[in-house]
Amino acid sequence: MDKARRIAIRRLERSEKAETYINLLSDEAIPEDDRARVREYVSGVVRQKRYLDFLIDHYYRGKARKMHPRLRQILRLGIYELLFMDRAEHGVVHEAVELARRQVGVHTGGLVNALLRRILREREALPVPDSGDVAEDLAVRYSYPTWMVARWIARWGEEDTERLLQRMNARPYFSLRIHTRRVPVKTFHRWLEERAIPFEISPWLPEFVRMPRLQEVVRAGWLEEGFCGVQDEGAALVARLVAPQPGERIIDACAAPGGKSLYMAQMADDRVEIEAIDVHPHRVGLIETAAEKAGLTRIRTHVGDAREVLPERPPADRILLDVPCTGTGVLGRRPDLRWQRRQEDLAELTQLQDALLDTAAERLRPGGTLVYATCSLEPEENEARVQAFLERHPAFELEPPREGEVPEEVRTPEGYMQTLPHVHGVDGAFAARLRKKAQAR
Repeated sequence: MDKARRIAIRRLERSEKAETYINLLSDEAIPEDDRARVREYVSGVVRQKRYLDFLIDHYYRGKARKMHPRLRQILRLGIYELLFMDRAEHGVVHEAVELARRQVGVHTGGLVNALLRRILREREALPVPDSGDVAEDLAVRYSYPTWMVARWIARWGEEDTERLLQRMNARPYFSLRIHTRRVPVKTFHRWLEERAIPFEISPWLPEFVRMPRLQEVVRAGWLEEGFCGVQDEGAALVARLVAPQPGERIIDACAAPGGKSLYMAQMADDRVEIEAIDVHPHRVGLIETAAEKAGLTRIRTHVGDAREVLPERPPADRILLDVPCTGTGVLGRRPDLRWQRRQEDLAELTQLQDALLDTAAERLRPGGTLVYATCSLEPEENEARVQAFLERHPAFELEPPREGEVPEEVRTPEGYMQTLPHVHGVDGAFAARLRKKAQAR
């Protein structure tokens, strides 16, 4: 049997049973040649899980709820390969049948064979969700929680919501930030061309390139050697809004994995002092390693909750507060996150966001700027938090992005920066720049 499929089934079982994020499952035990395919299998099945279950429940002759959990995972993977991957149909069915026979029971082989072959026969006319509830049907078809889809329909309408769902279910491209202190941009482009690695230059950020896959870059060792780093352009635009200037002291209060700290230091040619704070020791260590590889010498790290660490720090010229949030703007890149979030999380997270904002406001010098950011699409975590903050803190005012800082396409009429996956083709990101008035005490 194919090793990658066996490993993928085990990973899918582990992530579902323990409700563990799939990016936390170590790759150490997977042969290097199989890693990319295992990740594709796992992330793809997790992304399409609800739709795959809809098809299983439709075609399964029996009580689907009583199905052996491993058998369901095998069927999910088989259907995913048939419908969403370019795989030889006979090989997919054969491998799924053998997996079921050996790992569930000999009697399940015929069931798997019959179900998958029926889906193949009817693939041009598969059943579609038709409950009469638009949010429910879209949520099943595109494999999202119904509560999320209902919220988006209420805000954007059915057509734009479907565009958003399609975009976040599409295979994501990778965005690389070139570390210009290590290698000139044109030189990095030449390296890519010499190896025939497909890429395109970001239309917004000259130090960034987009590419459909990372394997060639990983094999070339450029990530390990610090010539580049993976960072979505939406996240990078947040760092641009901070607008670091040489000689300033900047705090990145929720910094891990550190991409924004590195980009701010790079923009200022390593002539700013940056304190990167995060509550996770391991992730703080990654920031230090990445900064060293990129040739950036003035990033200092602190482990701890920003609400406790910030009051101990001297006032800063600028503070970036990229707060914990629902992450609905990055569900295309983090497919398992959609199944970990509940609508009730919003109330808990907005309380945390307010507390972080209030703490950061106290550690900013008069005349300094505080950039509040999320990777959320939800107004409760974005505009509503900014407005509530301004009501609590009259010494602050909203400072809209200036021309040249971020593209006009991502500047909102209200004075915020926002990217939307179905509009801008990058992860969802929101940011507001808040200036502390010079006479504030």
